[in-house]
Amino acid sequence: MVAVHPLTMKVLRDIARLKGQATAIALIVASGVGVLVMSLAAMQAITSTAEAYYDRYQFAHVFAEAKRIPRAVARDIARLEAVRTVEARMVRYATVDISGFEEPVMAVLVSLPENAAAEVNRLVLRRGRIPDPHRADEVIVVEPFADAHDLHLGDRFSALLNGRKRDLQIVGVALSPEFVYTIGPGALMPDDARYGVIWMGEAVLAAAYDLDGAFNSVAITVWPGADMPSLLARLDALLEPYGGVGAYARNDQISNWFVMNEIAQLRSIASIMPPIFLIVAAFLTNILLARLVFIERSEIGLLKAFGYSHATMAWHYTKFVLIIAAGGVLVGWVLGYLLGRWMTGIYATLFNFPLLVYAPDIDVYSLSAAFSIVAALIGAVAAAYHAASLPPADAMRPPSPPRFRQNPGGLQARALARLDQPTRIIFRQLLRRPLRTLLTSLGVSAAVAVLVASLQWRDAISWMVTDFFDNQQRQDISVSLVESAPLAVARALERLPGVLATEAYRSVSTRIRFESRHRREALIGIPANGQLEVLRDAHGRNVPLPEHGLLMSGAMAKILGVQVGDVVRVEVLEGRQPTLTVPVAATFETLIGTPVYMHIDALNEALEEPRTTNHLRARIDERHASALFARLKSLPTISGVMLKRAAVDLFNKTIGETMYVVIAFYSGFAVLLAYGVIYNNMRISLSERGRELATLRVLGFSSGEVAYMLFGEAAVLTLIGLPVGCLGGWLLAEFMATGFETELFRLPVRIAPSTYGLAIVLVLFSALTSAALVARRLVRLNLISVLKTRE
Repeated sequence: MVAVHPLTMKVLRDIARLKGQATAIALIVASGVGVLVMSLAAMQAITSTAEAYYDRYQFAHVFAEAKRIPRAVARDIARLEAVRTVEARMVRYATVDISGFEEPVMAVLVSLPENAAAEVNRLVLRRGRIPDPHRADEVIVVEPFADAHDLHLGDRFSALLNGRKRDLQIVGVALSPEFVYTIGPGALMPDDARYGVIWMGEAVLAAAYDLDGAFNSVAITVWPGADMPSLLARLDALLEPYGGVGAYARNDQISNWFVMNEIAQLRSIASIMPPIFLIVAAFLTNILLARLVFIERSEIGLLKAFGYSHATMAWHYTKFVLIIAAGGVLVGWVLGYLLGRWMTGIYATLFNFPLLVYAPDIDVYSLSAAFSIVAALIGAVAAAYHAASLPPADAMRPPSPPRFRQNPGGLQARALARLDQPTRIIFRQLLRRPLRTLLTSLGVSAAVAVLVASLQWRDAISWMVTDFFDNQQRQDISVSLVESAPLAVARALERLPGVLATEAYRSVSTRIRFESRHRREALIGIPANGQLEVLRDAHGRNVPLPEHGLLMSGAMAKILGVQVGDVVRVEVLEGRQPTLTVPVAATFETLIGTPVYMHIDALNEALEEPRTTNHLRARIDERHASALFARLKSLPTISGVMLKRAAVDLFNKTIGETMYVVIAFYSGFAVLLAYGVIYNNMRISLSERGRELATLRVLGFSSGEVAYMLFGEAAVLTLIGLPVGCLGGWLLAEFMATGFETELFRLPVRIAPSTYGLAIVLVLFSALTSAALVARRLVRLNLISVLKTRE
């Protein structure tokens, strides 16, 4: 049998005796570790899965489009330095008509090589086969689109290819690394029911769009260490004669850009919340260990008298803390692993990954353990030092009683005199230890703050949806055109059935430069007094559109490092591709994206082009919606139709699958935090005041009055912490909003009164649960045995 050191046995007995408080602290540590492991593991899994997917199926590093590029140019591209593989292809947009679905459906058509498998952006064939080159009607559809419409192999649908309606048959269902996030032009979220991807033979597309012997899109893989800016510049120069619209790297590819933004959000979660739990755990550890050292003064004196050194005593009490922290770390590891896998599964479904790599590195666990141990040691250092430095002679004597002085005329005394005796005892107990009172209330406040900051995301999302989709985007549908057209097209759209009003705007693909920084962004030209799009800032205020110059979002201005009055270079990536020098006339804070606006007349004038548009917004009469949708499906000039109603539903659904899950996690952890703080305080009070409460019972106080004194103290601490926590929740929400900022979304801080109310109710529920657990011990309190114990 292995001999166990006496002090180790003592530590284990102490933990068993204080298992309630130790468990509460361990659960708080587990919460912090769980959130950290969950976030880091999910972030690592998504990154690893995306990298494995991209690598296995040869996701391109560079993309470029043009009007019409001769096939021979593909060989010139292949000869560029650092180019590994070139895939010349055709990409076009078409209107699709799905039987039983009345709304217009848009799809991007991508060509497949006729006699060989694609070398870049390879397909993950989920069902079926590759289309037969000799069958013009055979196609492959992307899996989410097929699932949304319940399409199966052999099913047929029609598509409008360059004005001609074609009947197509599904022979395969696939995924692609290029379309992890299948999002249509101008959309905020993937809408699998209204936008899809269709792959078909290149001969069919070439014939339909007059691209025989040519292509209009190229996807390129490069060798490691490639000079990407130099390659993009040379590729732009090569494609400029053919109407190139600007090459861009994988980082700017829309699908990958959304994936990277989600990873950035997980990184923010990992960096903001866990420290709060670990700080509270350190605080509770300090209180518990200080109380233990106080109770065991005589034991410490005896041990030192028998020759145990200062370092041995310090290590003894440090072990007590480390064992509790280790238990919390182990529980947190398991919890974080399971939650991380679940969250990764949600993202894998959202991103349509065909594979999942979930194998958190040992660094994830070691990092979380290191933070937890450090927090525990910080909480233990003061008490351990006190145990080590306590002289044996002093330790073996009872501590000197605290010194009190009478102040009958003081404000405090006059206030307490008006209270009944049990209530006076409660407040005197709190006032005798002001530091502990303050810290315990701050612990409760931390729980309320975490709850408020987590729950307010519901309010923020609701406010953002209402402001963006109702107050700013006032149209019912948005229509995108294949090519820019005269503004008279807007008047033509008004003549369609059910259209009540239209408004034209223009979106131009550009690269905006300022000094050494640049950014690829659509420059949007809108009318000054538009009724269907009203520009509003992050605070819900209307923003006027300058007559000249750019109106730039604050996020874009931050990326470029510009201020109002600076002049930027706008490199137009379509048409004649002029370079404009335009001042930044104003900036405003936005919640979605990084938009840049300009007056549509000023934009057309700067481009030296007649008044043209390529996007239209419209208000419609829902009673004639079916007739309007049928007409839109037949128009070859339309490349996309977006319904605001569908966009709102999709936004709520997508956010609900990710953000609301995080809200539920944090709320649960915050309830544990409140329980840990309040339960520890009650248990320590019961331990410290057991003799006092027993004496009061002997003196004639009822069990109800004794319970009132014990739980009243916790109630006062909780009530003090509630308003402070509400204020702290608002401050924490502001901090988290800054930390969660991405290029895609910036959450506003909007806290409804009901959110404060719900946070308070949850904390009070934790307090009542803690009181119920402690009440069982209070009822079983043996008056004789308690009174026999030495102070």
